[in-house]
Amino acid sequence: MPTTTETLPIKNGDDIVRVRQKVRVRAVEVGLSLVDQTKLITAASELARNALDYGKGGHADIETIAELKRGVRIVFRDKGPGIADIQQALTDGFTSGNGLGHGLGGAKRLVDDFHIQSHPGEGTTVTIARWKR
Repeated sequence: MPTTTETLPIKNGDDIVRVRQKVRVRAVEVGLSLVDQTKLITAASELARNALDYGKGGHADIETIAELKRGVRIVFRDKGPGIADIQQALTDGFTSGNGLGHGLGGAKRLVDDFHIQSHPGEGTTVTIARWKR
């Protein structure tokens, strides 16, 4: 299975559903367990929702990795206002909107790799991955 990447827009709620569906397909393709599929899909859904709600939309690059490791990597990018304090944003209970404040920290706990880059006024990029065990 070759490494493949697909870019999906995140402009409305239907796009979040499409991201979830594509992540599920990719997770099955690489052989993630049902538990690992569910964790990855949940994290992807939360990050897609954040890109829409806080980042004013963006896109997700969904990549199937089939080299030394097998898994799914997803890069979420938006051009929103950015995150001034990433450590604070990762703290459970912190929210800059109307949510419960578990989104970023919760997504981080659900995946094997998590990286976030953000600068105020420039948007945010969050990269996650889940690897086959």
